[in-house]
Amino acid sequence: MTSDEPRGRQATLPEFETTFATSEAIWREAYWGDMRVGYETYLADFDDAPLLKRLPNGRCQCPHWGYLLAGRMTVRYADHEEVVEAGSVYYMAPDHSIEVDAGTVLIEFSPLAEWEELTAAAEGEMASAEADAG
Repeated sequence: MTSDEPRGRQATLPEFETTFATSEAIWREAYWGDMRVGYETYLADFDDAPLLKRLPNGRCQCPHWGYLLAGRMTVRYADHEEVVEAGSVYYMAPDHSIEVDAGTVLIEFSPLAEWEELTAAAEGEMASAEADAG
């Protein structure tokens, strides 16, 4: 490591930007180089499957690494499910969807390029749903 390379990053919750806030969830984010760091709080049960319809196989193609501070999350793959409980460190391989229980709080790290593809697809699906409802 040369002296001009970053040695590490840290942030406190107030330094994270709130990028998504609904009655279901609050997402706070920071961007560190090519990584997205998320601090996510789920206020209600949340299933991301309806938001993933535009993605290959209708599942998230972005890998995620994280720590579940509270609650429970079920990660669904084509051939199995994995349940992540509070206090667990996890890895979600590409080609998954999730169901998150109300009260779940997690910290998650995702590669920024894949994260941006995921959010673009989800935002497109939300816009279509709102147009259909209106």
